[in-house]
Amino acid sequence: MTSFRRIRAARASLVAGVTAGGLLLFAGPAFAHVSVQPGTAEKGGWSTIALKVPNEKDNASTVKLELTLDPKHPLVSVMPQAVPGWDVKVEKTKLDKPVQMHGKSIDEAVSKVTWTGGKIEPGQFQQFPLSVGQLPTDADELVFKALQTYSDDDVVRWIDPSKPGGEEPEHPAPVLKLVAKGAAGGAGDHHDDTKGDKDAKSDKDDKVTATAEEKKSDGGSDTTARTLGVVGIVVGAAGIAFGVLAGRRRRDSAA
Repeated sequence: MTSFRRIRAARASLVAGVTAGGLLLFAGPAFAHVSVQPGTAEKGGWSTIALKVPNEKDNASTVKLELTLDPKHPLVSVMPQAVPGWDVKVEKTKLDKPVQMHGKSIDEAVSKVTWTGGKIEPGQFQQFPLSVGQLPTDADELVFKALQTYSDDDVVRWIDPSKPGGEEPEHPAPVLKLVAKGAAGGAGDHHDDTKGDKDAKSDKDDKVTATAEEKKSDGGSDTTARTLGVVGIVVGAAGIAFGVLAGRRRRDSAA
């Protein structure tokens, strides 16, 4: 009876190991949302940001991303960085009140950016970089609205507002937090608006490097989860082997 109990306990260990491994392997994607990277930029400046778009489906690819900018705080300059395999379209609208920039009167601003033609496969993500400016000085955040279209024609609307201190909505809209100059703490690329397009290009180069590092980090996290899952299975299997061996020794001793 003792050996039988040990075998049952070993089998229970195997089941626990497999279950724990499965949870580690599949817990991550459920919490992935479309977001702005980095999430902070300086007020009144220019910044290079990226929309990070994970594919949350197991049986369909992301084939389109539509980004609508905050109409309350128009940005006169929005320059997308080329993303291999994707086509990009930038739409502008007339401003009710023209703004002054570099001695010129600007009467229109970018209202929407759309990426099509590419694919984000299941289990992967893609970043869509943008150089944006001049960021407002009279707001603490910029809220974007994103529509993510899948190859099965499903459209996920990342447009729900987040309330401070409240429960996170199911499909939160991407948000860029705006802070006073010098308070960003190196969280994002930014530069003074008088530096022009030269600094914008430098910001883009820096973002490419940051993107590569983030992909490397995400890959490491996924590998760790898989490794822990395998460890759970191995431990469970070792428990079975121990129980069987102990039973054999007991029978041999009794004989």
